[in-house]
Amino acid sequence: MRFTKMHGLGNDYIFLNCMAGTPAGLPELAHRLSDRNFGVGGDGIICVCPSQRADFKMRMFNADGSEGAMCGNGIRCFGKYVYDYGLTDKRHLTVETGAGEREVSLLIRNGVVTGAAVGMGAPVVQPPVALSIGDREYEAIPVSMGNPHAVIEVDSPAALDLAALGPLVERHPAFPGRVNAEFVRVVNRGELEMRVWERGSGETLACGTGACASAAAMIAAGKLNREAVVHLAGGDLAVRWDEESSQMFMAGPAAAVFDGETAD
Repeated sequence: MRFTKMHGLGNDYIFLNCMAGTPAGLPELAHRLSDRNFGVGGDGIICVCPSQRADFKMRMFNADGSEGAMCGNGIRCFGKYVYDYGLTDKRHLTVETGAGEREVSLLIRNGVVTGAAVGMGAPVVQPPVALSIGDREYEAIPVSMGNPHAVIEVDSPAALDLAALGPLVERHPAFPGRVNAEFVRVVNRGELEMRVWERGSGETLACGTGACASAAAMIAAGKLNREAVVHLAGGDLAVRWDEESSQMFMAGPAAAVFDGETAD
């Protein structure tokens, strides 16, 4: 089985060309290939599939084998994959995801995709929820970007023991289906700092849907402009929440790492 390793700001995925057919046992395959010691290594796998209603269909599986509805960094890489590997010559794509169709505009330099701008849909920001974790109380703002997020404002995301705190938020009883947890600090009205604990993958260097959810939560709270930069461990994403359409837009890089072939 041939694959391509790609990443968006260090949020890395193993891409499989499934245009001619999808391998059996994708959850187990995602778990095995994502292992950073005994597999290829990644935050999950992404399958490039045909679609009946869009240019392509994207299916993504987290490192634990669970299927996700949407991945912001992954969809930018998805656009790069289908263009650079000759599956399309379109610069503007529609991609079917578990969260609905997404519009992807490719950023191309010297014939190679370097990044993409994505229409991420309309965020749904809900009232804050109080979380009791140990002897601490946290206020989480639930946000849906087609997948679930809990945005928590803290004094210093860098100072958190995320390996301990992240799983407790992800699996908190307030979120029966588990949740992606974002810990944020408003730097100023145009900048947001964020760390993320992704449902099914753990801490990652970046999360596109998480960046959009975090910006939406802080915009709704009146603390951030509608156009801002989100600083993540792997780099920066530009986000914009359009007031007229209610849609969130995100732009950032996409990179290929290597092509490979599994041994079995």
